[in-house]
Amino acid sequence: MFEPGHLHRSSTGGMPGIPEFSVDVRYDVRNDPAEGAMLHFRMTGEIEGKPFEDEFELHRDTAFNFASSITRIAGKHGLHPNFGPVLRNHKEYDLMFEDIRNKLKAVPGEPVNLDHLLKDGF
Repeated sequence: MFEPGHLHRSSTGGMPGIPEFSVDVRYDVRNDPAEGAMLHFRMTGEIEGKPFEDEFELHRDTAFNFASSITRIAGKHGLHPNFGPVLRNHKEYDLMFEDIRNKLKAVPGEPVNLDHLLKDGF
C-alpha cells in the first residue's frame, strides 16, 4: 500500500520460498545546513518474526536511487532482494518515485554530484 511519504509491503509467507514480512518505509525531506535538501528514510517492520528499525538519508540528487538503498537495508535484516518492499509492485514504486520528485521539486536531467554517491553508500 502506498500513500505519499509511506510505503507498506507485507507477505503472509503463504507462497513457497517467500518469507513472512511486514515492512514500512517512511520518508520526508529535511534540510541539512551543510548538505542542503536530504531525503530521510525510516524503515521499520518484521522479517520472519524478527523486528527491525533502520534509518538513512540520501542527498537530493541521489534520492532517486532509493530502491537500491531500501533493498540493501531489507537484505541486511534478512529479506532476499527478490522479495523486497519496493520491487514487488512497480505501480507503487512509480507513485513513490513521483512523490519524491514532487517533494524535492526535482526535474529530469538535473546533474548528480558524484561525491554524493560515495557519501550515500553507492
